[in-house]
Amino acid sequence: MTGIGTRPGRPLPRFEALAPARLDDAQLRRNLGKATATIRGKRQTVVDELPHWEALREEGRAAKAAVLAELDVRLEQLEARVRAAGGQVHWAPTAADATRIVGDIAARHAAREVIKVKSITTDEIRLNEALAARGIVATETDLAELIIQLAGEPSSHILVPAIHKNRSEIRELFVARLGQGDLTDEPRALAGAARRHLRAKFLSVPMAVSGANFAVAETGAVCVVESEGNGRMCLTLPRVLVTVMGIEKVVASWDDLGTMLQLLPRSSTGERMNPYTSIWTGVTPGDGPEEFHLVLLDNGRTQVLADSVGRQALQCIRCSACLNVCPVYERTGGHAYASVYPGPIGAILTPQLLGVEQADSLPYASTLCGACYDVCPVKINIPEVLVHLRGRAVERQAAGAGTHPYPRLERLAMRLAAWAFGSTTRYTLATRVARVALRLLGGGGAVTRLPGYGARWTAVRDLPPPPAQSFRDWWDART
Repeated sequence: MTGIGTRPGRPLPRFEALAPARLDDAQLRRNLGKATATIRGKRQTVVDELPHWEALREEGRAAKAAVLAELDVRLEQLEARVRAAGGQVHWAPTAADATRIVGDIAARHAAREVIKVKSITTDEIRLNEALAARGIVATETDLAELIIQLAGEPSSHILVPAIHKNRSEIRELFVARLGQGDLTDEPRALAGAARRHLRAKFLSVPMAVSGANFAVAETGAVCVVESEGNGRMCLTLPRVLVTVMGIEKVVASWDDLGTMLQLLPRSSTGERMNPYTSIWTGVTPGDGPEEFHLVLLDNGRTQVLADSVGRQALQCIRCSACLNVCPVYERTGGHAYASVYPGPIGAILTPQLLGVEQADSLPYASTLCGACYDVCPVKINIPEVLVHLRGRAVERQAAGAGTHPYPRLERLAMRLAAWAFGSTTRYTLATRVARVALRLLGGGGAVTRLPGYGARWTAVRDLPPPPAQSFRDWWDART
């Protein structure tokens, strides 16, 4: 098992193959446009309240970079503190190791069902699927996660997994799957239906599985933030609690956690603080779960850490701000990325976790506009990493190992461009030839259709008519 939507030895479906169907879905585009615009507006309001926002971003970046530089030491410190507080720690090098550990814990407690706090890390390792293979039912308790679980669909957004659905679609789903025949599509009614369905689960299921937003190395405390209260139920009522945490989620100190808890809610939900922030350390007799397990997941993270440019992707705190400003994501949605990590962060994280050979189209799923870098609360330079990964993909293609559909044509075009750009005379001649060709193709106006592979570019945009005089000619005439 490798997780993240792929099978061993099989690359992800290519982004450019999946995107057209999403672009043709008018309802999807309306849903995405409305939701991302709303979240962007809320975020901007609460960010503008802080005159020191940029300094706070730099503090967050520095804290994450520092902990990654000494990750081995901080993880061992975290392990020691969790054990000292009565918890148990498990190391999971792969997704298969992690799912086996969680399944074994459930089996020891004869748990045939587990309830889950929203966790993209468990989606990454396909935990629900692995537990189902052992006869264990995993029930999502986050409203959006419950919606897509009932629909049998993958998440399309890091923070709002059901962002691609409107309330009428959700109402139809609840009527069909939860037997709520007299349900309206009012948000309060939909939330009430989910509450009634989940209440019995909270009070009866003996084991819960969570992810972790952060874990504090100096104390062994684990932190989960959420907005609905379902997380608080899962973290306090079951007898056994298992947390599956990517090793990059550790922070060094309480001070660093305080910084993150200012950055995350503003960047994710546009709130000053999360409605529910749950922090626990080990086990406490008579209060909460009787048994706590922390599963520390690698699953490719150490290979990301080894890349001096790409490792900054591990600084991500899963706020999804980059998705909400990305013009590509807003038009295609998350399913086009074929990964539980969609959008700009997914375009740099997924190829590194799986290997570029498994997802070499994702670094190209971007305009490189830089909006993602501008809003990232921990200042991950996503465009820099995208270009870096594109370079690695091209190196593979040059070696004949890539999966790009037109590698030979692309290499030929780049060689011709290099030849033309290598000489002033050749460059001047090339631009004059191009101007004449564009005038002929456009009949003196905009070029609406290019021949050959160029037709795919002009299918969705026009080339403006070339100017009668180039800048170089204009300059030469005046000097």
